[in-house]
Order: sequence, then structure tokens, then C-alpha cells
Amino acid sequence: MSDIKDIEKTLWAAADKLRSNMDAAEYKHVVLGLIFLKYISDAFTELHSKLVAGEGEYAGADPEDADEYLAYNVFYVPEKARWKYLQSNAKQPSIGILLDNAMDEIEKINDNLKGVLPKNYANPDLDKPRLGELLDLIGTIGFGGDGHKGKDLLGQVYEYFLGMFADAEGKNGGQFYTPQSIVKVLVDMLEPYKGRIYDGCCGSGGMFVQSEKFIESHQGKIGDLSIYGQESNPTTVKLAKMNLAIRGIDANIQFGDTFTNDLHPDLKADYIIANPPFNISDWKGEQLRDDKRWKYGIPPTGNANYAWLQHFIHKLSPNGTAAIVLANGSMNSNTGNEGEIRKAMIEAGLVDCMVALPSQLFYNTMIPACLWFLAKNKTNGKFRNRSNEILFIDARNLGVMVNRKNRELASFDINQITDTYHNWRNINGRYQDIAGFCKAATMEEVAENNFVLMPGRYVGTEEELEDLVPFDDKIKALTETLGAQFDETALLQKTIRENLKNIGYEF
Repeated sequence: MSDIKDIEKTLWAAADKLRSNMDAAEYKHVVLGLIFLKYISDAFTELHSKLVAGEGEYAGADPEDADEYLAYNVFYVPEKARWKYLQSNAKQPSIGILLDNAMDEIEKINDNLKGVLPKNYANPDLDKPRLGELLDLIGTIGFGGDGHKGKDLLGQVYEYFLGMFADAEGKNGGQFYTPQSIVKVLVDMLEPYKGRIYDGCCGSGGMFVQSEKFIESHQGKIGDLSIYGQESNPTTVKLAKMNLAIRGIDANIQFGDTFTNDLHPDLKADYIIANPPFNISDWKGEQLRDDKRWKYGIPPTGNANYAWLQHFIHKLSPNGTAAIVLANGSMNSNTGNEGEIRKAMIEAGLVDCMVALPSQLFYNTMIPACLWFLAKNKTNGKFRNRSNEILFIDARNLGVMVNRKNRELASFDINQITDTYHNWRNINGRYQDIAGFCKAATMEEVAENNFVLMPGRYVGTEEELEDLVPFDDKIKALTETLGAQFDETALLQKTIRENLKNIGYEF
């Protein structure tokens, strides 16, 4: 199998048959664990063969010494956990037990994988013959003599499966997965070339993966970016660690509640990219009334949106920038002090750009979303001085439907949004307002609009352009229309009366 789309579809079809009566939330770990195991086994086998040959820098090395693999950032895989051994036993009824044992052995010898790998392959609900079939299919994806190609293939398959599971899992699926096209907008807007990057609700780690891809595509050095994350769901932390390990990305991912137990307390990040859960009410806000993070106002206990915004502002370095996905309501809400917090943030010069997104981009939620771009210092000289402006982009009409439920931003759409921002932000950018799409509004204009941040309010929409027609002219036009309709009705009634009179009826 050479085409990635064919690989993905074939694997998904096989995996979906395997699911049987297992819950999607549990089952995704079964499949993603196998893909992870295949990757680390392939990487191990490639290095193992070089150590066995013992040529050049590998001369005198012991192929079975786990320490030999550390220097090359490769996981040591014990003999009975290697893919070749497992695939040779794929048809055995004991394959589930063998896989659980393999995961155990890998965790014992690699400290940073302890407690991460799934160990439910012996589950009686798992169809063992189909598990063997899936093992054989995943076995067809390999390095083919080119380690980077194999790594990319497995990374893409892992990403594809994350998306498919987010869709299959129903309501909770979106909590661990942000669709790739949205992540790409966030990363391409911020351009994280070098420094510390943070996500306090990192899900399965997609923001970090895309950031690394961005650096690679711009000929940067992966090592120039330090990654920090936190996630409150223990099973999602495991997904993230596997997702990053499969690509060889070194990251400091912590498990815990970000609001009540910030596990990166002293971090000041150069870039923050995050998609917090929308409108959560059970964020323990009542315990945090006096928290130092609420510099711009105490967020309401019933909604965490402005707690997330202020947490991320608190985490930014003096010249840091942030990209945050939130529900549309965050742009104009006045509930529980939110309007005052928003006003204080705007007056402090923190809001750089607002993007309204199209509907149906997210899995299993119809809540409309927007993107907040924050800048700690809009006058730092790296970009144009934007201290008296906020850029508004209305992207609600962009994107294409990829199935009956979901929309996706195409490359053209992503470029349209990101180019607009960069042309506005950059010193030599050639930015221009486009009616109905983008507008660079002054702080005075934002104040006149009561500090509402909905792009449609500024860029102009059909409804708002209609509002530009003077009231007296509207009334005159309405009167003329109604008058014409009245005249037509009166004429019709007169004609009917005359016709009835002619046949002997008179009113």
C-alpha cells in the first residue's frame, strides 16, 4: 500500500470491524497503541541493524544494551515486544496477552513511557482474529529504507485516526482533538520559530505537532522550540504523549487541572496556542476568587472563558503572543463581569486580532467559534506598531463541506486568513480593508461599539450595510411599498364589486 489515503481508509475499515461492542473512547487506545508500537519498533529495528553491523560510529556497540539507544532518541524495544515477533503470533488466540505483555515490557525499560501505553488487548470484548488482521495491516506500513518517510506515514495515520475517533466518540470527542485546519490557522498566524510554546489544555498534542511541522517547513531547527503542556484528562495525556513520541518530539506534558494546580507555575511562554473547552461551568472558579491571574477582573464562576484568557495572558513572556479558540459568545458577552474584563483587556492593548470562524468546523458541537490573537507588546519593534488598532477578520463564509456534518478550511482559506493578518502586522505589509471580510479598526471605533469584538460589527455585513440607510429614507420606502400594495388591493376589490353587480349581486 503506497497511497496514504488508501492506507488510512483500509486501516479504518479494519479497525472499525474490530470495535464490535467496545466503546469508542476505550477502543481508540487499542488502535492508536498499535500504531505507536509499530513506529517505535520500526525505529528500534532500523538502529538495531546498524548496531549489529557495527560500522563507523556504531563500531563496538552492544545492540541489546538499552543505553545505546538513548543517544539516538530511540526507544529500546525488548525482543518479545518487537513487531516482527508479535506479527508472527498475530493469529494465535494469545495475541491479546502478548500485546499487553509487550506494552508492560516497553514501559519498564523506558521511564518516560511509564503509565502511558494501553494494556487492554486481552479484554474478552476484543475480537482476537480481527485484532490479528489489524496487526497484519499495520505491519504493511514501514520505513521502506527511509526512516523519515515511515515516520511521516505513521504520524499521518495517527492524526487521521485521532480525527476519526473524535467523530465516532460523539459529544466528548472534540475535547481531545482540534481539527487540523484550525490548528494550521493558529500556528501559521503566530509563526512559532524559536522559543517556549505552551498549551494549558493540550488534548492529544495537535498544536505541538503542527508547530513542529511549521518549523520543519520553514527550514528551522526543531530543537529551537521548547514545548510545555498540561491536560486534565488522564487518558488524553496518554494520547498526547504517544502522539508526540511517534514523531520524536520532546515535550514536558503534565497531568493535572490547569486552574487549581498549574504545573508550569514559573513558565513565561513566547507562544501560546490553545483550544480550551467551550463555556465550561465546573472549573472550580469559586475556589479561585483571589487568584493573581485575574488582573483584568474576576471571571464568573459559571463560565471559564475569561479565566482561560487571563490564565494565558499571565503565562505570556513580555513580548509573547497567543492564539486561543473560544466560543463566539466570548466576543460580546456581558454576563458576570465579562464585559468589563474584555474592556480592560482591550484598553491594556492585549487584543491583536479577532477571527470569526465558519460553522461546522468542530466535531460534535454546533457552538460557533472564534479565534482570539493576543499580543503582550504591540510596540516591540519586531512588527509594525499596532497599539491603536485591532484587526477583525470575518471568515464565516470560508471553508468547504467534507461530508454532510463537517466543514474544513482549505489551504486557500487558511492562506487568505493568515496573509491578511501578516500583511496587517508586518512592517512592510500591504494591508487593505476588504468590505465584508477584514477591517483594521481603531481603539476609538472599538470603544464606540461598546468593546464588542465580533468582526461582523466592523467589516460590514449585508444586515449592517442595510443599517447605513437613513431611518427617514427607510420609512419613506416602506410607505411607498405599502401604499402601492394598498392601491393594488383597492383596485382589485373595486373590480370584484363591479363584476358581482353585473350578475345581480351588490354590496
